[in-house]
Amino acid sequence: MKLFGDLCAFIQPQVLSLLIAYMSSNEYEWQGYLYVALLFIVAEMQTFFNTHYIMTMSEVGLRVRTALISAIYRKAMLMSNSAHKESTVGEIVNLMAVDAQRFIELTAYLNMIWSAPLTMALSFYFLWKDLGLSAAAGLLVMIFLIPFNMFIANRVKLLQMKQMRYKDERVKLMNEILCGMKVLKLYAWEPSFEEQISNIRSKEVKVLKKAALLNASTSFVWISTPLVVSLIIFGVYVLSDERNVIDSQTAFVSISLINIMRLPITQLPMLISVLIQAGVSLRRINKFMETEQLDLNSVSQDETKEHPLIMENATFTWDGVQKGSIILRNINMIVKEGSLVAIVGAVGSGKTSLINAFLGEMDKISGYVNVKGKKSYVPQQAWIQNETLRDNILFGKPMSEKKYKEVLRACALESDLKMLVSGDMTEIGEKGINLSGGQKQRVSLARAVYNNSDVYFLDDPLSAVDSHVGKHIFENVIGPKGLLRKKTRLIVTHAVTYLPEVDYIYVLRGGEIIESGTYKDLLAQKGEFSDFLIQHLTEAEGSDEDNVVEEMLSSNPDLRERYHKTLSSFGGSRLSLSSSASRKNSIAGKQKLSKQISTRQLIQVEKAELGSVKWSVYLAYLKSVGVFLVTLTVVFNIVSNGFLIGSNLWLSKWSSDKTIVVNDVQDIGKRNIYIGVYALFGLGQISSSLLCSFTLAIGTLLAAKWLHFSMLENIFRAPMSFFDTTPIGRIVNRFSKDIDVVDNTLPNNISSFLSCFFQVIGTILVIGYSTPLFLSVIVPVGVLYYLVQRFYVSTSRQLKRMESISRSPIYSHFSESVNGAASIRAYEVQERFIKGSASRVDYNQTFLYPSMVSNRWLGTRLESVGNLVILFSALFSVLDKNLDPGIVGLSVSYALQVTNTLNYCVRMTSEVETNIVAVERIQEYSRVPQEAAWYLKPAPELLWPEEGKITFKDYKVRYREGLDLVLRGISFVVNGGEKVGIVGRTGAGKSSLTLCLFRILEAAGGVIYIDNIDIATLGLNDLRSRITIIPQDPVLFSGTLRINLDPFKKFTDMQIWQALDLAHLGTFAKNLPNGLDYEICEGGENLSVGQKQLVCLARALLRKSKILILDEATAAIDLETDDLIQRTIRKEFKSCTVLTIAHRLNTILDSDRVIVLDKGYLKEFDSPMNLLHEKTSIFYGMARDAGLV
Repeated sequence: MKLFGDLCAFIQPQVLSLLIAYMSSNEYEWQGYLYVALLFIVAEMQTFFNTHYIMTMSEVGLRVRTALISAIYRKAMLMSNSAHKESTVGEIVNLMAVDAQRFIELTAYLNMIWSAPLTMALSFYFLWKDLGLSAAAGLLVMIFLIPFNMFIANRVKLLQMKQMRYKDERVKLMNEILCGMKVLKLYAWEPSFEEQISNIRSKEVKVLKKAALLNASTSFVWISTPLVVSLIIFGVYVLSDERNVIDSQTAFVSISLINIMRLPITQLPMLISVLIQAGVSLRRINKFMETEQLDLNSVSQDETKEHPLIMENATFTWDGVQKGSIILRNINMIVKEGSLVAIVGAVGSGKTSLINAFLGEMDKISGYVNVKGKKSYVPQQAWIQNETLRDNILFGKPMSEKKYKEVLRACALESDLKMLVSGDMTEIGEKGINLSGGQKQRVSLARAVYNNSDVYFLDDPLSAVDSHVGKHIFENVIGPKGLLRKKTRLIVTHAVTYLPEVDYIYVLRGGEIIESGTYKDLLAQKGEFSDFLIQHLTEAEGSDEDNVVEEMLSSNPDLRERYHKTLSSFGGSRLSLSSSASRKNSIAGKQKLSKQISTRQLIQVEKAELGSVKWSVYLAYLKSVGVFLVTLTVVFNIVSNGFLIGSNLWLSKWSSDKTIVVNDVQDIGKRNIYIGVYALFGLGQISSSLLCSFTLAIGTLLAAKWLHFSMLENIFRAPMSFFDTTPIGRIVNRFSKDIDVVDNTLPNNISSFLSCFFQVIGTILVIGYSTPLFLSVIVPVGVLYYLVQRFYVSTSRQLKRMESISRSPIYSHFSESVNGAASIRAYEVQERFIKGSASRVDYNQTFLYPSMVSNRWLGTRLESVGNLVILFSALFSVLDKNLDPGIVGLSVSYALQVTNTLNYCVRMTSEVETNIVAVERIQEYSRVPQEAAWYLKPAPELLWPEEGKITFKDYKVRYREGLDLVLRGISFVVNGGEKVGIVGRTGAGKSSLTLCLFRILEAAGGVIYIDNIDIATLGLNDLRSRITIIPQDPVLFSGTLRINLDPFKKFTDMQIWQALDLAHLGTFAKNLPNGLDYEICEGGENLSVGQKQLVCLARALLRKSKILILDEATAAIDLETDDLIQRTIRKEFKSCTVLTIAHRLNTILDSDRVIVLDKGYLKEFDSPMNLLHEKTSIFYGMARDAGLV
């Protein structure tokens, strides 16, 4: 089709030659009309062939994109841990959003690889026929330009690769920042991370600037080439032989042939650019596809084995067989069918790694592993999908009402469902943002139980629930009488009170099994497990598990004796109200109560603007470019086209001048004047074209830089409610795909549009000047053109918006899948998730494909309008027999250009309007609601707060507008240095109260004072940087350990090491490669959850704030480490005000006072002892329920 279309283009100059010859002679009138008809018919045939060719290539591009996205997703599901370090979520999203898209752009130009050389070769052949060897001079110019463009192309290619590396780095960091935005706000770290993003962007923009200027140079060369070639050909032709005279037929047939070359020549820079980009993208995708993947054969699935879990002499690493440090060494395990086996050990001993080794997630160096039967997996940090609670539990399984209710009851979820507005159909936000840690863990457990597997891998499933819920779950799910009693269960646990009920125990230390046996056997050995158990029981003394501890001790006299010896050595005594070292074994009820969740969807549907893109969007983009540069660009375009038209008018005059040859002798002086003026016109066009290219390149780059900065700044200043209701994939899409559009696509579109627009205007002016009769059809043709374009643009624009919106779920689903890849593989549902990804891509294609079809619909009709211009131009030339042949040649040669130029112009108009949607979408996020100011004057004193006194006065707050209050007019005073516990049942408002201190939630009424200063009068940065929280969920960012502790570089190495020592991480950090400069992986994946929590403690120790909030942050830490942390906090924050959100009452029994919240009201505020003596108090009731009294 492409070949036939190109051949049609070469028929037209031959017909033009016949038409000019006809105008110069007195031949039959019908011949003229025949030539007019031929011109129109050939043009229509060219339109037909081109339409089918472009549509076919568009479909090929779509298929390639779909295949690439599918392949990338499949690969991501199989990546090894070491490969994850090399290719983060943000980088892989870039492969899908940007690199896969490059191949759609490539297919539009791909046939230019053979078509452009063929077109130029045929053009030179026909020029040679008319002008002889003079055409060779033009060919030499083209050959000379090839090495120049190869050099530029190589330079652009290198810059493109460099820019994509920076883009990957930027999107990767942005993805992490969005995942950890709450932590950034709590620590007031936004400026540091915003600066990091800005620094990467600055480097990216510098590379873009170099590439843009090089591309501008290439564009200038190729745009100027036709004029230079025509000047050289005509110059050599007339100068080589005095008998050679330029006549109308020679001049305008040659110009038509040169104009045929003009389109491929003009598109060559785009072809080179697209080829380079596609080549870079292909290499990046290949590199990703070649990364190491999990060895699916490392874990055997031999169903003939007697035992379901076997591990023999197995050694594992996380970082690849060749380079990784050994994490598990010489592991030998056998787990019998239907047994409950526990894995215990200190933080970092390898418990979670052992579970992952059985799941095939680690790299096996040696040994044998076998897992028999279907698997279910409950990870330490629950993986929750952005779906309804029911869908999270069913996990693709068919609904069985009876079984479902049984699972809900066993996993203690029934009471939670009653509090949710929509029950189990409540949408759980991205990463389960509107569920507490305990609720997420119970949903994760319910999913595993409902799956009805043979083998269950349970990684500390009771750490995030309080003791009575934990007991309920153990009895009804995990234990000997639970739903899973006949299943094989391998459980990692810190809850030593359940160990007497397990069948077998493995004790890990330093990645090795140091002891194994039954509970009684291990106690009898009086070895490490016995010491471990005594230590944990001692630290649990005084907890709400006293009755269980008592049972364990009474059943083993020897253990009881050793326990009392240990306890007496600490000077302790068993009192139900002891102020012993607190133990956090659970986190329950930290829930944003369903009343805080709107009855409408939590995650709002992404809105698409309707109608035409507002002029304010174009105006905003032009302002970003700059009025001065916009004006210069337009002026240079007008001047450039003025010189081009002038050169052709001069050529018409030259070729029609009968006085240049007198008595068969050419007037040399006149000839030289014609050549000289023609050359000056060419020089003028070249100069203005160069200036235009550079001006536009710089202007669009400034716009891209400003738009990114504006969006980035506003996103960092958005309130948490925005991030709670907006999926991360949606925001990443703006920073990835939409920024790529304003960086690369939109500047190219604008450049092409301006070039074509002024060419079309020039064409109409020239034809109107040449054949005034043509002006009579300008208005009807113009109206037809306008109606066709308007009908198209309204559809195309909306399709583009819908395509942009439908793209976000692809990336959100991908991010979610990567985060839960281990669970997906464990449940063996990879194919379902791959189909889920494919369905989202298909849905996106339902908008992308019609967008392409509508584009071709427009192209076909506009080319037909252009063909009418050719028809009328030629027809009016024939009707006016007095017209000079030179004028006819000028008019029709311009008309022959108009079909392609007009088509390309409207395509570019549409491309500009559809791609300006990216600016509209960026602007949308540049106008999101903002938090209060970061800095306000007067700033607080440098040492504020000195006392640490906190006063709440009739304070009210809600999560978002339209939702119920979560704190309802509470008032209390916490004196400086006091240690205050905050308790309450699920949904009481405990977490909300602490968020109010940081103004994450703003007051709906009332006031908070810290040291008698109203916090509402302070800048957010001043407030948040002066108080500290150790959050429930530890969040780390990729980068060095030092940056994760001190992003502003305020502290010395000595201070950082001191904080690490106090956080009991000093020894661990000193053994790391590079110490403080050890690279933390994305999300801190190369540290255990316990180690991440200790890093958070070290952050708090560095800040040395007068006010510390503890959000029960030691769920994933063993009792011994927890005891050390509590001692550190007591010592280092002795004179500070400490607020502790308590999900287990024993952790706050030594507090000075306790705040009891209930349904947003302050119900009680007194010392723990006084509240316990008041038997009608809520606190007494909670203590009674926990078994403390």
